[in-house]
Amino acid sequence: MNKSWHALIGPSVLIFIWLFVSWSNIIDNFFLPEPIETTLSLFDLIWSKEVTMDLWMTSLRTLISFAITALIGIPLGLALGSSKKLYQSFEFIIDFLRSIPATTVFPLFILIFGITDASKIAVAVFASILIVIFNTTYGIMNASKLRILVAKIMGANKLQMFSSVLFRESLPQTFTGLRVALNYCLILIVVTEMFIGTNVGLGRKIIDFQITYNIEAMYATILITGLLGYLLNMILATLQNKLIHWNK
Repeated sequence: MNKSWHALIGPSVLIFIWLFVSWSNIIDNFFLPEPIETTLSLFDLIWSKEVTMDLWMTSLRTLISFAITALIGIPLGLALGSSKKLYQSFEFIIDFLRSIPATTVFPLFILIFGITDASKIAVAVFASILIVIFNTTYGIMNASKLRILVAKIMGANKLQMFSSVLFRESLPQTFTGLRVALNYCLILIVVTEMFIGTNVGLGRKIIDFQITYNIEAMYATILITGLLGYLLNMILATLQNKLIHWNK
């Protein structure tokens, strides 16, 4: 069985479970429509362009929050990882903030930024930036001791050591953090669209369909959100494979 067939196993199992639960009436079909009905509703939403603007706005908010996260989180992680004393000075703050659920800071960011896109993006950045900082820091700190020793023997200065050894060694774990952070950005953006006032967004659409008991459309929008997350993750994974080709 080749790789393409392996990739179909997961979705097939998910659809089978969905069909089984639906046909066995474990959950009322009104609350869990069959996959075919949901798929038809999905195509209808796409064909009618009813969710086009919602998809665009959710994608835009997610990408903006992710860009801010990467631009701030990676340099901070590199700085903390390069200096053990500096990391120890901020270790408590990082671990403390990582322990705070992002949803609990909704009221704080609403007070600061108001009911705007800025508050949604701020919540997403708050949750995701710590993941990037943590992974980048430990990517530097866990760099190969042998490579560091070889670089020292060859007379590398601090700048050469950082650019040729430490930075390159940190990239695999940094990208791991970026991929997790991207998922967090999408999740938090959708959640804030549900509960922080907005007229456009996939989160808002899900709530609207739930309130009007348009259950098929609600599940279809959830599927669109999942597909968006999968697509963004695949793009980042492809970029990772191209940039870190030596780590395969």
